[in-house]
Order: sequence, then structure tokens, then C-alpha cells
Amino acid sequence: MPEEKFKAALIEQAHIHADHSVLDFGCGSATLSVMAKEMSPGSKISGVDIDLNNIAIAKSKISEQGVEINIDTYDGVVLPYEDNSFDKVISSLVFHHLTAEQKINSLKEIMRVLKPGGELHIADWCKAKNAISRGAFYLVQILDGFETTTDNVKGLLPKFIKESGFDKVQETMFFNTIFGTLGLIKAIKAERL
Repeated sequence: MPEEKFKAALIEQAHIHADHSVLDFGCGSATLSVMAKEMSPGSKISGVDIDLNNIAIAKSKISEQGVEINIDTYDGVVLPYEDNSFDKVISSLVFHHLTAEQKINSLKEIMRVLKPGGELHIADWCKAKNAISRGAFYLVQILDGFETTTDNVKGLLPKFIKESGFDKVQETMFFNTIFGTLGLIKAIKAERL
């Protein structure tokens, strides 16, 4: 399944409007950031990543595309933004690279930078919907590591999101791929904490 398909579904799910400020958490080469900007040109998109090579690629891609997207470096502990900065946070294929502790810390940081009523939208590997998908995901686990991917294959990401303080956590859509099952998740930061 082409990457663009599930990323487009993630962006559509987020309903990004022109007046929204959006963070692409773990932006990598900024593919999702650029797609979000193209689908909602008036929105303010920021990307953040821990990998300096990814950041260099992202900045080059953004320059080539001629779009206005801010890219920042994340130290893996504290996001470089003020509290209540973003209307939406989007993230694609990031959380399966994080340990359980890193997942929870990142989710708490995302909660901090989201405005009250803000939304989190994640696309990542989830609990397989059939035996073939589960078997296929074993290859991803070998490549990306069992320590970080096991939480995903056990379906624990929605639980971690709830434990981080989010409301209305929903798995909204699933895509069976040759490597396993990808899921889309939506969660909301309460208006008042």
C-alpha cells in the first residue's frame, strides 16, 4: 500500500483548517508536513524530529517544494514549544520506534503543547487484524527492534494515550499491508484539565 494513501487518510481525519497551527511529531523527511500544507495551504505547519539527518532532508525538501514549514530539533525529552501552542498534532510511523517510557513521555509532551480541545492524530503499526498481518509484522520487529515494536503489536498505544491524559481515544481506521496492520488513532485534549 502506498505511503501516500494512509498519510492522506491521516490528514483528512485531522480536518486541518487554514487557521490551525499543526505539529508533525517525528516529521522525518517532512513528507507528511508537506502533504498537510498542500491540503490546507493557509495552515501553519511545524515539524519536529530528533534526527539531524532527517531535519536536513526535510529542510531541503521544503525548500524545493517552496512551502512554508518550520522544522525544529527535538531532544527526545522536551518539545521546543510553549504550552498550548498547537490545534493539532499529527504523527506517522514514529511511535513504534520508541520504548514504552519514550512513548509515554512523548505523549505527555504532546499533551502539553496542544491547546485545550486540541487533537492528536497518529498513524502507526497496531495489533494485527489477522494471522497473516501478525506474521508479516515479525519482519518489522526484526528490523526495528522488539523492545519498541512489541507495545504496538499488543495494541497498547491507545492505552498509553489514555494514560497520558487524552480523552476520546479512538482507533478510527485500519490498513492491512504486506508488513502488518497500520492503524489511525484520534485523541482529544480536554477543554479543561
